[in-house]
Amino acid sequence: MFRGSSNHTIDPKGRLIIPSRFRDRIKSNGGNGVMVTVMDSCLFAFPFDAWYELEDRIMSLPTTNAYMRRFRRVFIGEASECKCDKQDRILIPPTLREYAKLEKEIVLVGALKHFEIWSKALWNAEKTELEDDLLREELSTEIDNLGL
Repeated sequence: MFRGSSNHTIDPKGRLIIPSRFRDRIKSNGGNGVMVTVMDSCLFAFPFDAWYELEDRIMSLPTTNAYMRRFRRVFIGEASECKCDKQDRILIPPTLREYAKLEKEIVLVGALKHFEIWSKALWNAEKTELEDDLLREELSTEIDNLGL
């Protein structure tokens, strides 16, 4: 599982080092990279085994719903295989870097079955938005149901 967050940098070529705690999970099933795609103004990175499971679930969704067709088209269509190099870096393609506004300072955020790659500025805005959302009754009720 991917947990925690950490600050990193992405170099001008679009390479970033995967921290060892994430790398261990990626390599635990013989993988040497991740599938990266777009979602929520950041990038979602999945180990190959988790990605294939997700693809199977997406394939089982009905194609009669225009919103789900659009989701599948963009989520799968923007996905890119990013293999680790000898320095345990992955290369993020320019289109994905542009989507997520990745320039120099980034944050890697564990999200259990995948991890997310955020620009530091957008990550800080996301955390602020959560603080605002916590004031909403429906969210606070859901969190209370978790026992927190």
